[in-house]
Amino acid sequence: MTTRKFAVGQIVRFFPGRYELKSARGQFKVVRLLPEEANVFQYRIKSQSDGHERIVREDQLTQS
Repeated sequence: MTTRKFAVGQIVRFFPGRYELKSARGQFKVVRLLPEEANVFQYRIKSQSDGHERIVREDQLTQS
C-alpha cells in the first residue's frame, strides 16, 4: 500500500500541466485529502496568494 507524500495543512508548490494556466503556479496549502483516481492520490489545495482552490494530482506537487 502506497502512502501519501503530503498532509492537510502542509504548504506545497503546485506545477500545472502543459495545458493549464501558467498563473496557477506557486505556493498552496493542502486543505483536503481526496480519494485515489487511476492509482494517483489527489488533493484539494488553496492558493496562498489569492485563495483560489483547485483539485490536483500528487505528481503536480512538491514540498515548499
